Amino acid sequence: MTRSLGAGHSLHTADVHRVIDARTVATVFQPLVRLDTREVVGYEALSRGPAGTPWERPAVLFTAAQAVGRLAELDWICRARAYEAALAAGLDPLITLFVNTEPMALDTECPPDLRKWVEAARERLRVVTEMTERAVSAHPSALLTAAAGARSAGWGVALDDVGANPASLAMLPFVHPDVVKLDMHLIHKPDRPEVARVVNAVVAYAEQTGATILAEGIETEEHVAIARGMGATLGQGWLFGRGDVLPRTARAPRAPVRFVPAPQTAAPVNRAHARTPFQIVANHRPTSLATKRMLLPISQYLEAKAADRIEPPVLLACFQDGRYLTAATAKRFSRIADSAALVAALATGVGTEPLPGVRGADLAPTDPLCGEWNVIVVGPHFAGALVARDLGDTGPEELRRFDYALTYDRDLALAAARALMHWIVPQGPATA
Repeated sequence: MTRSLGAGHSLHTADVHRVIDARTVATVFQPLVRLDTREVVGYEALSRGPAGTPWERPAVLFTAAQAVGRLAELDWICRARAYEAALAAGLDPLITLFVNTEPMALDTECPPDLRKWVEAARERLRVVTEMTERAVSAHPSALLTAAAGARSAGWGVALDDVGANPASLAMLPFVHPDVVKLDMHLIHKPDRPEVARVVNAVVAYAEQTGATILAEGIETEEHVAIARGMGATLGQGWLFGRGDVLPRTARAPRAPVRFVPAPQTAAPVNRAHARTPFQIVANHRPTSLATKRMLLPISQYLEAKAADRIEPPVLLACFQDGRYLTAATAKRFSRIADSAALVAALATGVGTEPLPGVRGADLAPTDPLCGEWNVIVVGPHFAGALVARDLGDTGPEELRRFDYALTYDRDLALAAARALMHWIVPQGPATA
């Protein structure tokens, strides 16, 4: 379950500093089981502060740590304590340990006193790093880099709370998780109309990738039946056990939780050497010559696809220079941002939030993206990308010529979109 950040700023900040300084964080473990056989295949690590204090509640503890600027350090402590407990219990390498991760913490160095547990976990444990879709909108680059880093260690990735927000569905292909965790509200209230949309999108993703579907919040046998009807093969919840210490005699499962192959485009990206969307698409598709007047209807068609409020997508666009983000375009983007999972506009002079709800990336004049006009839309079931390279004409605006390619190939559009995400600057601490 996600470590949410709730209220708690009224408590004395000195106390949370003492908790973090003393590393007084404990870990309990909730079993994850196969729904057909009830075989335990893994455990999720759940962090707790000092017992008998307000900090015992993780929501309060994480809120306070964020308020004093030590969220990343607390996150490292929680993960290290989970690894330490799993290693001390001799957790079988076929049992998967699910550990919540704050992606922005991976932008900071692991504290030296915790490093040994992290290094030992990489060698001896089978870990799934859990993230939430909220981290994508806060810091897309960190989330994608964190997912790629987990895979480089031979670990898996899970996307948590899927379905809590319909926009989370658009994040599935970006994170490319091995395990999709259905939010508990889907299981507890399956008759809501939006549940069918979530289940259809998740099942489609699992069918395409081989990912595993896990249902959270299972408390009754009826919940088991509902979860299995939604395509879940794994489950967790009070029916199978609450948080407790790890058993030292935990039996290895017949088969571990499956990790799916990562797409080649999900590798870590150094922005200085990153390929642009035009380079990515043009490497696989023929290009054509067109004027701006010819390309505008294509761009607007893709923007219209991004306005889907039933299945909100991701919309990423490069405008070269901020002056091309016209009043009419700004109005369309602001309207789309009301429902979309993520809307971003990249250009010179736009700042980090050029419009309400729209993420920005203020490009340097020498940035290679300044030579491209890109409009990329990725949703649960639709993907399309217009990528165009400016040929440098100086005549009338509408007659400016571009070398362009258009693709509706999902993998290719995703590759172009992932590249752009690495240009979007952090919005602030994610709440994973």
